[in-house]
Amino acid sequence: MLCKASCSKEHRGGKKKSTFYVLLNSAVYHVFENVAKKYDVMNDSMTLGIHRLWKDILLHKMNPSPGTLLLDVAGGTGDIAFRFINYVRSARERQLQQKLKHHQNLSWQEISESYQEDKFKSLGDSQVVVCDINKEMLKVGKEKAQHLGYSEGLSWVLGDAEELPFDDDKFDVYTIAFGIRNVTRIDLALQEAYRVLKPGGRFLCLEFSHVSNPLLSRLYDLYSFQVIPVLGEVIAGDWKSYQYLVESIRRFPPQEELKAMIEDAGFFKVDYQNLNSGIVAIHSGFKL
Repeated sequence: MLCKASCSKEHRGGKKKSTFYVLLNSAVYHVFENVAKKYDVMNDSMTLGIHRLWKDILLHKMNPSPGTLLLDVAGGTGDIAFRFINYVRSARERQLQQKLKHHQNLSWQEISESYQEDKFKSLGDSQVVVCDINKEMLKVGKEKAQHLGYSEGLSWVLGDAEELPFDDDKFDVYTIAFGIRNVTRIDLALQEAYRVLKPGGRFLCLEFSHVSNPLLSRLYDLYSFQVIPVLGEVIAGDWKSYQYLVESIRRFPPQEELKAMIEDAGFFKVDYQNLNSGIVAIHSGFKL
């Protein structure tokens, strides 16, 4: 499973990063520029399609209501955004059905007008802003949105996870799925997540993590280092990018360490849910 790159060039406040971070930023950017067009195919191949289930679980954990303003960071291909739109549309449909059930005396014309109104406001003022630092990833997402017919309540922004181009206290929910491990400074990205969330807003992170079962961990390592780069070469013609992605998973902080980092950024009620024995984990926290 790949992740979206969101690496920054400068700290907020204008302090320039070291040469190391600039070089890392450039290297990660080119990795995702190279894999953008094969991103979905490779994700399905490497996870046998299970990444779709993980993303569905993330949305159910979020449980957004109509009117929610979501920021999906490092979400260039639109996977979380499209699921968010579908989820909110379904919630709106259930609301309309409940409304009509409680008004049994409505005429056919009134019922028809209610459905027509819902058709034009199917998201109930909900919006999702997709923010990604990589132009190629955003291009893929926009093309998918056009092909699948997503337009209402959806916008695309070129931006850096460590220096988000948004005002303070703006969003109800912040998500980052398979992206945070590729920021150059996780602490800065978490601080930015906290800044742009409204008081009461929720942070959700879906990311590869550390497997708890020793036997499964050994098998997972074998698959990751011996199979995934080969798949990258066969499907995308790019061994090195997928070798880097596997290595980035192993360097990423384990569940408890990431939990502590999220708390250090100011979030409360921080917890995490392991999926598939910790192959991935969903971390959650609130800005109070």
